[in-house]
Amino acid sequence: MKIVAVESIGIDAVKLKQISKTFLDLGHEFVFYSDRQEDENTLVDRMKDADIVIVSNIKLSENVLSKCPKLKMLSIAFTGVDHIDLEYCKKANIVVCNASGYATDAVSELTVGLIIDLYRNITFLDNKTRQGGSRNNFLGRQLRDKVVGIVGTGAIGSRTALLLQQFGCKVLAWSRTEKTELKEKGIQYVSLEELLSQSDIISLHVPLTEETQNLINKKRLAMCKSSAVLINTARGKVVDIDALAEALEKKHLAGAAVDVFEAEPPLMRNHPLLSAPNCLVVPHIGFATIESFEKRIDIVINNILAYLQGKVINKIL
Repeated sequence: MKIVAVESIGIDAVKLKQISKTFLDLGHEFVFYSDRQEDENTLVDRMKDADIVIVSNIKLSENVLSKCPKLKMLSIAFTGVDHIDLEYCKKANIVVCNASGYATDAVSELTVGLIIDLYRNITFLDNKTRQGGSRNNFLGRQLRDKVVGIVGTGAIGSRTALLLQQFGCKVLAWSRTEKTELKEKGIQYVSLEELLSQSDIISLHVPLTEETQNLINKKRLAMCKSSAVLINTARGKVVDIDALAEALEKKHLAGAAVDVFEAEPPLMRNHPLLSAPNCLVVPHIGFATIESFEKRIDIVINNILAYLQGKVINKIL
């Protein structure tokens, strides 16, 4: 089979040599592209003869996939797969596997970091200090005894909840599926409305689906405490960005930290969150650590090796 990595996904020269040898020894061809190209014509050119494709979060539409008649499997180097046309994959019998779990620690740790930055105004005060300023009677806030609402208790949401418990937070949760092991650790499941109205910190960890798109909208933001902060390391479209910007402008919400957007950065200069007060924005870095990338590569390659042996792991479709 011809296996094509349409982008590097962090594979260095040493790892590339190992992967190439593994597939060659099994009688397969491995083609590797070191750059990231999102142009559909370029993607088709790279994928058109492939049996198996490795890709991270580059959008693959029906227009691209339909021009790859040999394609049998997609090994997605990402957890979410909302950038893949799954309906076409189902119709064309293309197996889709993701890299679930590779960035659980990375995203949950960034979430905690963003909360601390907001609470202690680290980024803001760094800028002030560099401009010759002082503390000027500034007071931050502590995590201990704060109520944290975790929206979505999948792997990342669960890990974030347990980390925040260690800071002395009371953790509430809302999720489609309740986990007994979290309840046993004192985490209380409540309705989404109750979570929003009671939480000092709201952290989003749900996938993007038809049900979760704009889950956090103007109506639900109005339920939040004016002293609350919102953290989004899930998916950009889970939040109504315009409603969030308005809530920050009108001080209906004390702050926000956002790592995910409706489209991948760079953002348009007039993006509403860029001018919203007390809003931290980072360019989708939650998953991006040395350790998570190493783990991701292993998951992606193991998914392919399993498929070649007639097994399927981490299967989405």
